[in-house]
Amino acid sequence: MHKLVFTVTNDLVYDQRMNRICTSLCNAGYDVTLIGRTNKNSPPLLDKPYHQKRFKCYVQKGKWMYIEYNIKLFFILLFTSTDVYGAIDLDSILPNLLASIIRQKKRVYDAHELFCEMEEVYTRPGIYKMWKTIEKWSVPYFDDGYTIGDFYALEYQKMYQKNYTVVRNATVLDESIQLPTKDEITYILYQGAVNEGRSFDTLIPAMQHVNAKMIICGNGNYFEQTKALVAKYNLQDKITMTGYIKPQELINYTRNAYIGITIFSDKSKSKSNYLSMGNRFFDYMHSAIPQIGVNYPEYQKVNEEFEISLLVDDLQAITLANAMNKLLTDKKYYQRLRTNALACRKKYCWQEEEKKLIAFYKKLLG
Repeated sequence: MHKLVFTVTNDLVYDQRMNRICTSLCNAGYDVTLIGRTNKNSPPLLDKPYHQKRFKCYVQKGKWMYIEYNIKLFFILLFTSTDVYGAIDLDSILPNLLASIIRQKKRVYDAHELFCEMEEVYTRPGIYKMWKTIEKWSVPYFDDGYTIGDFYALEYQKMYQKNYTVVRNATVLDESIQLPTKDEITYILYQGAVNEGRSFDTLIPAMQHVNAKMIICGNGNYFEQTKALVAKYNLQDKITMTGYIKPQELINYTRNAYIGITIFSDKSKSKSNYLSMGNRFFDYMHSAIPQIGVNYPEYQKVNEEFEISLLVDDLQAITLANAMNKLLTDKKYYQRLRTNALACRKKYCWQEEEKKLIAFYKKLLG
């Protein structure tokens, strides 16, 4: 049985993407270990078919957290028995590279982001220079890898001449679930990271002009700023911020929502956002929730095949408000998007994506 080890900087509990990947590989006969770190408020680990390990970092954020994390992770990996070291994003790539060289094992890069092009990195020159140096030094050593969309794959080919496989982070298709009929308006939902680059600066004021409630499920580096925006515009009675929600509970929020929000910052601020394919895009799709997105390449490509989203060309508050109001009032248009989503999810589902994932590791390990 081949052994695989994957590394992330989160606490494992809320990482639905890695849970799908690790579970599929376990079911395919691999011995899988997922390593992360324990945060100050991390809940206990859930039972999974794969091994889970967490270690504590005394520094909770900032560059010193990454330094502590990478040093500790290197020594853990050095003494971990595995056939493949899997770096999940750039923030865990160095320990995997060094351990794989020393142990003479295979290595894989899971490029979930264009890490250096994220807004919180790209807009900080010193931080950008540091991560870009790490990327330029390490990625060329990773000939084998995969990423989450066609346009990310093209970027890695352009930057480092790497032909990475595309394994989308699609939701598991479950057609046995009875979805709500959506006869009545419930709430507008944003689920996912509450981070910089997610356009909360315009989304929150847009809600002044929308006659519906909004729930924001998630946490991140822009959570407190978003709470301040809700207070600034006196929207506490209209917008609820839940913080982190466990995956098994989040699915109920998703299925009962009326509209989903999948927006990112202006492309001039973040190429990573511009070329991305957000996780929640698939979650809304699989719950047949019409969503509002930005007219960026990955979403445009899907919408040309299956019209499931109302895509906007700019992120001004009035533009977002108009889009939400259209879905709230145009019942015929709303139902068309909903019907299309039911067809679209049969193509864009984890059952199809895991075939590519398993084929990747079969080819890698022979």
